[in-house]
Amino acid sequence: MNGKQAKLGLVASVLAVGGLTASSAGAHGDEGGGSSTRLTGYEEVPAVSTTGRGHFRAWVNEGRNRITYSLSYRKMSSEVVAAHIHLGQRSVNGGVAAFLCSDEAAPGSPPTCPDRGVVRDTITPADVIGPEAQGIAPGEFDELVRAMRSGVTYVNVHSTTFPSGEIRGQIGNHDDDDHDDDDDD
Repeated sequence: MNGKQAKLGLVASVLAVGGLTASSAGAHGDEGGGSSTRLTGYEEVPAVSTTGRGHFRAWVNEGRNRITYSLSYRKMSSEVVAAHIHLGQRSVNGGVAAFLCSDEAAPGSPPTCPDRGVVRDTITPADVIGPEAQGIAPGEFDELVRAMRSGVTYVNVHSTTFPSGEIRGQIGNHDDDDHDDDDDD
């Protein structure tokens, strides 16, 4: 192989890798980094003994003012009635910032919670409801994103058996925290 062929091969390799990177980054549009967490009863405050478990993943796109998310859970003790993002550091309970799903009328009309499975939707500024007592006003999307990136938000899935929450997980930037909890075994 001569020098010209080697350069062409290198350029082709760079373009191929660049194309793969661009296509995988484009899976969620031009969204920023992802956050994920596993949800268990032992993260609840106080801790809960349950077979329930889950996984939450979110992609933030500040330019479009949206958070695209996927919440999965299974083996819950009873009917799931709501799931939220709360403002609160690990081992501390906090107020609701946004609904992820609900079985009752809720601000922003979130999807209905399935008994098990996956909920996928998007949070926009209109879906941010507070908590005002903790410094986040309704619609204050940027502050919710800042709290998520600071690791002081958590996902809580509430059931009829555990109305204060059955499974919980702290949200953080864990791009390496890929889990296969989306299957419905």
